[in-house]
Amino acid sequence: MQLARDVALEEADWIYRLELPLDEDTPDDPLDDTPDDTAPGPRDHAFGMRSLRRMGRDFLGFWRDEHARHGDAVYVKLGHIPYYSFRHPDQIRAVLVEEADAFVRWERHVEILAQLHGQSVLVSEGEEWRRQRRMLQPAFNPRRFDAYAGRMTDGIAGTLDALPGGAVDFEHTMNMLAADVILRTMFSARFADADHGIGTREVERAVRTLVDAGYREMFLPFALPGWLPYPGRNEKRAALALLDDLVRAHIGRRRAAPDLGDDLLGMLLAASDEEGEGEERGAMLGDDGVRDQLMTTFLAGHETTAAALTWAGWALAAHPDVAARATEEVDRVLGNRVPGYRDVAELPCLGSVVKEVMRLYSPSPGVLARRATRDVRIGDWLVPQGSVVSILSVLPHHDARWFTQPEHFDPDRFPGEAAKGIPRGAYLPFGTGPRVCIGSSFATVEMTLALAMLLQRFTLRPAPGQDVPVPRMGVTMRPAGGLRLLLERRVSSGQPAAVPVRAAAAGAGACPFHAAS
Repeated sequence: MQLARDVALEEADWIYRLELPLDEDTPDDPLDDTPDDTAPGPRDHAFGMRSLRRMGRDFLGFWRDEHARHGDAVYVKLGHIPYYSFRHPDQIRAVLVEEADAFVRWERHVEILAQLHGQSVLVSEGEEWRRQRRMLQPAFNPRRFDAYAGRMTDGIAGTLDALPGGAVDFEHTMNMLAADVILRTMFSARFADADHGIGTREVERAVRTLVDAGYREMFLPFALPGWLPYPGRNEKRAALALLDDLVRAHIGRRRAAPDLGDDLLGMLLAASDEEGEGEERGAMLGDDGVRDQLMTTFLAGHETTAAALTWAGWALAAHPDVAARATEEVDRVLGNRVPGYRDVAELPCLGSVVKEVMRLYSPSPGVLARRATRDVRIGDWLVPQGSVVSILSVLPHHDARWFTQPEHFDPDRFPGEAAKGIPRGAYLPFGTGPRVCIGSSFATVEMTLALAMLLQRFTLRPAPGQDVPVPRMGVTMRPAGGLRLLLERRVSSGQPAAVPVRAAAAGAGACPFHAAS
């Protein structure tokens, strides 16, 4: 009971406030019976609580420090759980590709994700995961991308044309853009078209509430029971109910419509597993199954893309030489017309900008932790059955062995021959192996189209008072304190006709989308 009261009073982060010294570099215990083939790492004699506390305060900093001290493989005991982190490309591929069948998603994290995503392709395992992947694959086939691109550019234009220029909250703008695009591609609708009273502000707040709550809970040693009245529980429940209502309302209306449609919702409603065996052959998704896949698509598609576009805006604003090259390419290839899916391949400079943003800023910095289902060797090290393994893409992405001057923004790492020098496993913005992100091509197309249309309209500069943003780890990597950019409307012949559809609210950086509210 005391622990429950502590959790309730401390908003689920009690573990970070334990009165333990942060420096856990005590000498190895002479009676330590750690086997010789266990990777090196900090020996935390407080049952892993010091390490867990440091992770909660600065997750990436913890693993950067430990890998700097101990090398490519790091081991730490967290309570009763043996925990490994690997950063070498060969080790990463061993975990995610060559020995992928020896691992499942760590149930502790899956339990948290299932609260939001149900039993979607992000959460499921084994044959159920394979069945869902087969059913979803047609929706992300490139043959569908011509239609998707049209919906994407409609949403992108609507967001960008609402901007008056001047100093804007760029992170918030990209949140709005990504939310509008994903809603159009899922439901062929805009928030403004909805008749159930859910608008962009409510959806954005709900997404932020859910991802922040999920990230906090990842660091607790146990799942918080639903009956526990911890602070933030009601807000989390309300946010989940709002998004659930949004998705189920669209499912219900589409079920009742004479035509299922050709958007993502329509394809999910029509999808069947033609490769299944026995009773599974030809099986279709019920409403709950469709809801789970849509929730994953919305949360993953919105959050990661919005973060990536935010960082891309900063990269272009802070590197005018790169922005000038990308703008020249956009003007030459597109002029003043709206881009389509086939134009993405004709914008290699902009494509390299997207790739370098995904490397340097790693909007999705971590791969979900895995648990070993059997003893398995990863390089020189034994990972015993039951151990948890974490792969953080940000670690190889910032390793000078694979990327010269890794903290420097340089899109020229990726074109042509330059990319051949990057070893497999060193660059994994969407993961790798059997569970590579199914929406990776979708996200890349959306980011390229959005940046092309942004450069058609604006020149980007850091807003007055905007310092170099510091990355803040969450479910995605975001700039701590947000990001404000100065958008100067272009007057070149390459600029498309674009008239703001809404006046700006008073005050520099005010949100034009919520000017009337």
